[in-house]
Amino acid sequence: MTNQYKPIKKLTSKLRNLRTLRLMWEYTDQVMDFFYNPRNQGKITEITTGEKVVTGEVGSIACGDALSLHLKVDETTNRILDARFQTFGCASAIASSSVLTEMIKGKTVDEALKITNKEIAQSLGGLPKEKMHCSVMGQEALEAAISNYRGVPIVSHEEEEGAIVCTCFAISEARVKRVIQENNLKTTEEVTNYIKAGGGCGSCLAEIDDLVAEVNNVSIEAVQKTAPPAVKVLTNLQKIALIQEILTEHVKPVLAEDGGDVELYDVEGDIVKVQLKGACTSCASSSATLKMAIEATLRERVLPSLVVEPV
Repeated sequence: MTNQYKPIKKLTSKLRNLRTLRLMWEYTDQVMDFFYNPRNQGKITEITTGEKVVTGEVGSIACGDALSLHLKVDETTNRILDARFQTFGCASAIASSSVLTEMIKGKTVDEALKITNKEIAQSLGGLPKEKMHCSVMGQEALEAAISNYRGVPIVSHEEEEGAIVCTCFAISEARVKRVIQENNLKTTEEVTNYIKAGGGCGSCLAEIDDLVAEVNNVSIEAVQKTAPPAVKVLTNLQKIALIQEILTEHVKPVLAEDGGDVELYDVEGDIVKVQLKGACTSCASSSATLKMAIEATLRERVLPSLVVEPV
């Protein structure tokens, strides 16, 4: 995953200057600190006899979040001597990954394995509910790294195998059940916030409703009663107008800082077609720009199902 992060560096730097971050999400001072001043970024390069370096990887750039967590462990004491990370994602993903490395340094692998996603979020003073999946990603990367250290299959909550519920993010029925139970989730919206299931095309939302009801041993009517009001359906004209507004007010100013620009070309259902212009046309990070600066912003402010494609 290393080479995939190089073109992201410049874009991340630009995003850090966005004064709209706190307007978009209610980030705590701790989140902003770990985002602006991330600790322990990069890979572990120095190792001596008796030490072992392992990596745990979760997510994918295609899904919008990816994390590589690197651990250096003393093979005699099983104590974590160093921890570093590489991540592709939002402010919450960077902050969660960074604070996690600080939390686990000095702990034994057994002690580190007890850290939960809730503790990661709490160490940041809390995360917006829509961003809790970033703390879950950190916990899962840690589990993967420790499994690799021990030379055993990734800590498999056996449930991870089995029928896929959310095809957009390849999330199994068993994983949905586990996250509901571990975090005492009561609505499908909460499930989406924690692991993104249901946050793509939405075709699995009814099935997630059923799983929430099953795990909580309540009726489906009870789950639907506690769900937030349905989002108002936008007409195509309203959708296009809102997309154009967000591009103009929130995306273009960021791209303009480096001589880039973007124009809306067409909207077909949830497919948003855009033309990158100026410096963006020849920039090595253009694919990251589409995903991180454009698609992520439109998903947050217009519809979570939008997909941005270049023309």
